[in-house]
Amino acid sequence: MIIREADAARDAARIAEIYKPYVEHTDISFETVAPDEEEIRRRILSLQPDYPYFVAEDESGHLLGYCYAHPWKARVSYNPTLETSIYLRPEAKGLGIGTALMHKLTEAARGKGFVSLIACITADNEESCAFHRKLGFEQVSLFKKVGRKFGRLLDVADFQYML
Repeated sequence: MIIREADAARDAARIAEIYKPYVEHTDISFETVAPDEEEIRRRILSLQPDYPYFVAEDESGHLLGYCYAHPWKARVSYNPTLETSIYLRPEAKGLGIGTALMHKLTEAARGKGFVSLIACITADNEESCAFHRKLGFEQVSLFKKVGRKFGRLLDVADFQYML
């Protein structure tokens, strides 16, 4: 497996392909319309080079997953803190790929002088909550019924990792 910085031209379509089922079939993402390749390209370019954005590929170049960080909140006073996102192909789960991606992101964020990472997780996404706990994130909040998807009101938990 290779972990490298995302390349907007090379990776946007493959990232959109990974992300689409999460948007269309789960409440893991609160987006309701899956972004297309061009929108993903725009998002990557808007974050780089200031914020970490990584992809994981197998030896044949097949994209297995990706992770990135972006400003947690818009106001400048929050700039020591980033919000993280990670998505894997279903067949890539449980193989250590997510852990390797997040370690790479954590080191990059620390190297850029950030102080804290926040993972905002749909509270009933037990797999993601457990994953982040395993990485050392601590749950710091639980917001009740703050999102709606597929006709359900959803709770959101914030997990924080101090760099």
